[in-house]
Amino acid sequence: MRPTKTLAAIAAATLAATAAPSTSAQTGRDYISIVGSSTVYPFATVVAEQFGKTSTFKTPKIESTGSGGGLKLFCEGVGVQHPDITNASRRIKASEIERCAKNGVKEIVEVKVGYDGIVFANSKAAPQVKLTRKELWLALAKQVPAANGSGLVDNPYTRWSEIRADLPDAKIEVLGPPPTSGTRDAFVELVMDEGCAEFPVVKALDKKAMKTVCQTVREDGGYVEAGENDNLIVQKLEANPAAFGIFGFSFLDQNADKLQGALVEGVEPTFDNIADGSYSVSRPLYFYVKKAHVGVIPGMKEYLDEFASERAWGPEGYLADKGLIPMPDAERTRFRGDIAAMKNVDLAAK
Repeated sequence: MRPTKTLAAIAAATLAATAAPSTSAQTGRDYISIVGSSTVYPFATVVAEQFGKTSTFKTPKIESTGSGGGLKLFCEGVGVQHPDITNASRRIKASEIERCAKNGVKEIVEVKVGYDGIVFANSKAAPQVKLTRKELWLALAKQVPAANGSGLVDNPYTRWSEIRADLPDAKIEVLGPPPTSGTRDAFVELVMDEGCAEFPVVKALDKKAMKTVCQTVREDGGYVEAGENDNLIVQKLEANPAAFGIFGFSFLDQNADKLQGALVEGVEPTFDNIADGSYSVSRPLYFYVKKAHVGVIPGMKEYLDEFASERAWGPEGYLADKGLIPMPDAERTRFRGDIAAMKNVDLAAK
């Protein structure tokens, strides 16, 4: 009598059958493949390393592709040639869920992992600055209100002191993430949109025009796209004390001996200020799981359990030591339950 196939073997065969033909699809994969957000990357890497040390499974392989880039790769299909998990520093969009579904990725589990602040930072060799979101928008927008308030003009500000007299008399140079980054999306929503809404000439525009004016970043050298490598921004700020950078709080936290965060609306970006909500430029972090790969790619359920353990994402967990702002108890319980139930993402739920 031929031996009966195990459930895992049947699942693996099903997964291979649903995937587009490729060499990797035929040979299989014995490690977890993760892509996505550069902000979530350091947290996922710590969990992956811990998982590799304490379990019998291989350490997951993680690529920092940006939130948008990761979701694009994640949604390309089911099969071992596609990622199992994608990290995101913003929530998945309805259009991305639709794109996933068209490519056979019909069941996606959403896991919120905690909170993070977006910092506007510079070298400790330079003065610490205080800025409002209105002033940040004036520094970074492509078009701003004319001095006489009669309309919009290409951004004339080239030095910080032109925006406010007591700011440094230094060239405006801000190193930040590209459009594929969730950090860029969140910065636009939390800073640019809020800052520009204070100007009557902008508020008078129709909704579509207002969105364009509020969210379009200058392209004349004042804002420099620095890619998805936040560590590179940190290095450049060390080399150029006159420049500023935009990135997640964890990178500031890990480089607190070299960098300082600007006060935004009078509040400094600290762990406690982000946790209690007083620092306004903060956002939740997520990862998304391809349910069809759970039980097929070795170790996926166990990796999720490690990430959702109190020793990892709890208030005293090792991720808090790396700068992650833990979720409240009720949220951690909810998302741990969603993992256990492999609950599909629901954008209607908060």
